[in-house]
Amino acid sequence: MFYQGLVFFCSLLLLVSSAQADDDYPRVQVADPYLEMQTGAGSGYPVFYVIERGEWVQILKRKTEWFKVRSERGKEGWVRREQMEQTLTPTGSKLDLPDVAEGDFVRRRWEMGISSGDFSGATIISAWSGYGFTRNLSMELSVSNVLGSYSSSLMGNVGLLAHPFPEWRFSPYFTLGTGIIQTTPKASLVQTRDRTNNTTHVGVGLRVYLAKRFIVRFDYKSLVIFSSQDDNQEINVWQIGFAAFY
Repeated sequence: MFYQGLVFFCSLLLLVSSAQADDDYPRVQVADPYLEMQTGAGSGYPVFYVIERGEWVQILKRKTEWFKVRSERGKEGWVRREQMEQTLTPTGSKLDLPDVAEGDFVRRRWEMGISSGDFSGATIISAWSGYGFTRNLSMELSVSNVLGSYSSSLMGNVGLLAHPFPEWRFSPYFTLGTGIIQTTPKASLVQTRDRTNNTTHVGVGLRVYLAKRFIVRFDYKSLVIFSSQDDNQEINVWQIGFAAFY
């Protein structure tokens, strides 16, 4: 089952990677006498460049009420929302800038969250941080604490996530990764030592956009713990968590 899932994920990853990345940033035209570019996303950052009326800029990203843009001469900086609202689209209408919504969910780059669930009968608590290379492919680092009746474990994982439908409010994904787990037996009459083993996993999940910058996430992973004694363990891991994206 594990290796069938691995083959399926690799095939899906190749299909997603072969798709053309969406690198066409939206372009708007400056309608005011000028557009001020600041070095950072905040009023405390200085103005370092001014774009004149009639020039075009590309919108690269949004950070709350600030927009990172690129001028025709290749200058990149941050512009207030109030100024961006006065720019014109290629059709000649003013740029419509809604509040943070599902469009920002699709364009997200960073994600951080916490989750809890079941690790083959034990309780698992995890924290993770992820970065999106494209809309369809991201990488994630996670740290987990597994609390069992007879032992506790600390686990770290790195994984790749494929998102076939990133624009959906209920967005499924597939994951493949590797990591390490350290298991500490609880005190008993029998003397035992801590164990450190490598792991690998395949899995599926679902992200559900809630509102603003928040999502709820459901995960299932088939985790294999590799043992030096050649008695590998396959663990089913189920988790639910909440995350914020940027």
